[in-house]
Amino acid sequence: MAVRRGVWLVIVLIMLAVIASVAGLLLLYTAVGREPQVAGNSTLVLRVGGDLEEMEPGGVIGQFIEVPPTVRSTVELLRKAKIDRRITSVILKPTGTAALWGKVQEIRDAVVDYRRSGKLIVAYLEYGGEQEFYLASACDKVFLMPTASLDLTGIASYELFLRGMLDKIGAYPDALHIGEYKTASNNFTERTFTPAHREMAESLNTDLYEQLVRGIADGRRKPEAAVRQLIDHGPFLPEDAVRAGLVDDLAYEDELDDKVKLAPASVHYLDMDEYRRVGASSLGLQRGPRIAVIYAVGLISTGKSHYDSPEGQVAGSETLIEYLRKARGDSAVKAIVLRIDSPGGSAIASDIIWREVLLTKNQKPLVASMSDVAASGGYYIAMPAHAIVAEPSTLTGSIGVVSIKFVIDGTLKKLGMNIEGISQGKYADLYSPIRPFSPEERARMAQTMQATYDAFVEKAAQGRNTTPERIDAIGQGRVWTGRQAKQIGLVDELGGLDRAVAIAKQRAKIAQDAEVELVIYPPRKSFYDLVRNPFGSADRAATLGALLGLRNPRMLQTLASPLQVFRRGEPLALMPNVFVR
Repeated sequence: MAVRRGVWLVIVLIMLAVIASVAGLLLLYTAVGREPQVAGNSTLVLRVGGDLEEMEPGGVIGQFIEVPPTVRSTVELLRKAKIDRRITSVILKPTGTAALWGKVQEIRDAVVDYRRSGKLIVAYLEYGGEQEFYLASACDKVFLMPTASLDLTGIASYELFLRGMLDKIGAYPDALHIGEYKTASNNFTERTFTPAHREMAESLNTDLYEQLVRGIADGRRKPEAAVRQLIDHGPFLPEDAVRAGLVDDLAYEDELDDKVKLAPASVHYLDMDEYRRVGASSLGLQRGPRIAVIYAVGLISTGKSHYDSPEGQVAGSETLIEYLRKARGDSAVKAIVLRIDSPGGSAIASDIIWREVLLTKNQKPLVASMSDVAASGGYYIAMPAHAIVAEPSTLTGSIGVVSIKFVIDGTLKKLGMNIEGISQGKYADLYSPIRPFSPEERARMAQTMQATYDAFVEKAAQGRNTTPERIDAIGQGRVWTGRQAKQIGLVDELGGLDRAVAIAKQRAKIAQDAEVELVIYPPRKSFYDLVRNPFGSADRAATLGALLGLRNPRMLQTLASPLQVFRRGEPLALMPNVFVR
């Protein structure tokens, strides 16, 4: 009897804890939803840095706790500030990003658009590297901290080659690729650049450098030749940066209101995290006809999407199909924008998504918008769109196929282990980790991969209204910048998400000056979703371990994540790893 009473006591306590938690979440949900009061003569302080993700994290943390701004939320802040009469100026503080150049260009475009309002925007640099200064140069004025340097030195890109390390541990990367420039496996199979790999890397680096020069020249009103000379003399001491005309003055942040007139009266500084809570609809934005924006972010794989999993962000074919079907079945949605930030992944999953994009395009206007990267499988899923929009520095193309397996028998023997297999069927051990492909196996693999590549090329030709021969000539796995891709016909226009929305409005016969409501996929979680699944899609045990202070509870999962995303022997439409800074 006493045991039964103890059990009931535990159950009651658990129920009370659940009720208290739900009530707390409800109160927090209500409190966070309230809009802040914005004073007149406010100066918005806008920090741009971090990863600049495309989407906010899910779960309770993503809903209630201050999360790093996304590309879109940063652009929206500038759009709101442009028309908000309470905002008289903006202080832009670039703090260093882990993003590539496409996202930085998208925010720079938003700065240029904000300036059309006639309101002041000044940049304040505590550090000035290439990306920070490129962004700052779009502002009316640029101020540098008196003790900071301007590290403007040019564009450098790096690629890591692991073959020497693999040889030392007795592992052999057995890879096949279709396309001379399909270098995704080179990081494992080579010790240095191949001629084709180096040619492509130099082409990308040169084009990004030219874009950097042109942006600084436009922003600082200097000839491009003069900017090139200045870059060759960097980095700059603070006083030298002023003398060169790269920055306007030196100041600490508290001195900015003495250097420029931020407001007609006393200045009220408004933090971006507070202003993010001001609804766009309260300012007349995000109203009108609906346009769906579907995010395809991360490695492309079959199954469900994951936004906070050990594998990182994964764009799952099942999830994207679900979103595309919902959007095209919603009569209130007049057009669709497919927003892509992906280096590709599974060729099978890419083809599944391609088919659904094609079906959707036949029913509603559909425009593809490319972020930092939309290459290989990321380009594959964009091909059926009515129009493809990329930033000048977006990395795209990479029309090719690669497959790789690691032979680890030597590694295991070095560790005193032995692996042996038994198989029935001529090709049952095709993907054996004990030995490389035989000549016959390699020929069969190449045949399958060639078929995948041919399908890629034919569908690209269909989408771009050209011939397979033309696509093959500019394909071969080669990565292009968005600017180069437009020149060779792989994309239609240059710009960010706003430009893609403008094209979608035009195709949906919506007036260009009309506001539209963007319906975002994945949708924001409802209160019921938060209560049911408070930590999003991440593994609950790992999340709990992190909350309890366990050190790196998902380390082994993270190390093994590439094996978890793709199926054995799956042909990959995957872009090579490129680190551009």
